[in-house]
Amino acid sequence: MVTADVVTARTGWPYSSLSFRGFQCWMTVYRRIWRSSIWSSVLGPLFYLGAMGFGLGSLVNRHGTASLGGVSYLAFVAPAILASGAMNTAMGEASYPVFGSVKWNKIYVAAQASPLRPGDIFRGHLLFMTIRIAMNMALVTVYMWAFGATRSGWVVLAWPAATLTGLAFAAPIAAWAVTLKIETSFAYLFRFGMMPLMLFSGTFFPLSQLPGWLRPLAYATPLWHGVDLCRMLSLGDIDVPRALIHVAYLTVLSVVGIWVGARTYRRRLYV
Repeated sequence: MVTADVVTARTGWPYSSLSFRGFQCWMTVYRRIWRSSIWSSVLGPLFYLGAMGFGLGSLVNRHGTASLGGVSYLAFVAPAILASGAMNTAMGEASYPVFGSVKWNKIYVAAQASPLRPGDIFRGHLLFMTIRIAMNMALVTVYMWAFGATRSGWVVLAWPAATLTGLAFAAPIAAWAVTLKIETSFAYLFRFGMMPLMLFSGTFFPLSQLPGWLRPLAYATPLWHGVDLCRMLSLGDIDVPRALIHVAYLTVLSVVGIWVGARTYRRRLYV
């Protein structure tokens, strides 16, 4: 039986630091491929925010913004793009890269030959996913400020709020992705998960415009909690009890995902 003392003696790294070693592996990979993410991480959000805020926004503003709380469409949609961008980044990072690490490039398989335990492999990769989400959302937050889409200094907290939203998606999806045998299941995730959430979570229009029977379903989605939290921070219209409920919901979902992931990774990678 390999104990923590044995691992420490062999590697110089205690068990508590092994997850960070897994994270360093993914940072090494990213240093080689970061150029491929320039569009999705840097230019894509810039053009998307401009097209939705100024392009579509000019049409919406022309017909009045009473249903938006009296703010411009740019100010309304920008924090929602921040939250939904975190979800999109999380889904992208927690799906194919996790599956590929078992079946294609076999990074997880190589990690099994090291002192890293399955839980360390999972937590190290999840830490990298969280950093990627935070990096992307930092750029979107800067774009929001540059476009004049913010109404309050509280917008600085929308960045960690969006990162938490992304983590609430990344942890459960990674826990599920590692169990898959074929990659075709991801098509259902993006088609029947991402797209409906983007459309019906208060992202592009207020939930008050949805049919009454559909609103409770929208309120139960993680993205709505992230969108509403980022929007109130960006606009400065903060309802503290509601904000705490959003944070608690997203935190619980993240914790559950981490708990489940430690077990699904162990079942899949344990030798």
